[in-house]
Amino acid sequence: MSSEERRRKEKEHRKNAILKAARKLFYERGFKSVTVDLIAAKAEVSKGSIYLYFDSKEEIYTQILISANIERHKEIEHFAKKEGPSSDLLMEFARDYIDFFMENNELFRILMTFMLHSENMNLTEEQNTQLIHTTNENIRILSELLQRGVDSGEFRSDIDIRREQNAVWGLLNGIISLYIYTGASDKRAERIHSTVRDGLSVFIKGLNP
Repeated sequence: MSSEERRRKEKEHRKNAILKAARKLFYERGFKSVTVDLIAAKAEVSKGSIYLYFDSKEEIYTQILISANIERHKEIEHFAKKEGPSSDLLMEFARDYIDFFMENNELFRILMTFMLHSENMNLTEEQNTQLIHTTNENIRILSELLQRGVDSGEFRSDIDIRREQNAVWGLLNGIISLYIYTGASDKRAERIHSTVRDGLSVFIKGLNP
């Protein structure tokens, strides 16, 4: 390995360590309470080192979510290409979504902070736009599944795709929010899965012709 390649890998490792430390802190303390000093201490680097990679706390936060959104999109884009009834695919999407955030619950809290309190986070217009775009790319999979249901005659032709997409997204996030941090930890996943399954079943029935 050349010295240049070694330096590149070291820089990438340090940047990832900063993002990992920041992700933990944002989860534990919330966006407002976290400072660059705290991130530096958690990552075991100097404050100056933070600024070699990021301009601000806001940029760190943005990069955590953008990276997660992009990786998540790679994992779920196949849903729009799978064969089968749209109702079954919506259920499968929901199960996958729940399992992902049960394994990444700190990321779920960070995502919800952005969705509910973005106006208080002092993000630049570019940062906010990037986050909204990458988040919407993941939500769009639901639109594609709903549209396929309409096109196949499985769902009513008069449904508002965008509204129903947001309804499913809200149902998933709302139910996860209710139970992901409460109750017996060994029963949380099943409680969320069963509640989402029941709620989504009722929702899908309302889409039928």
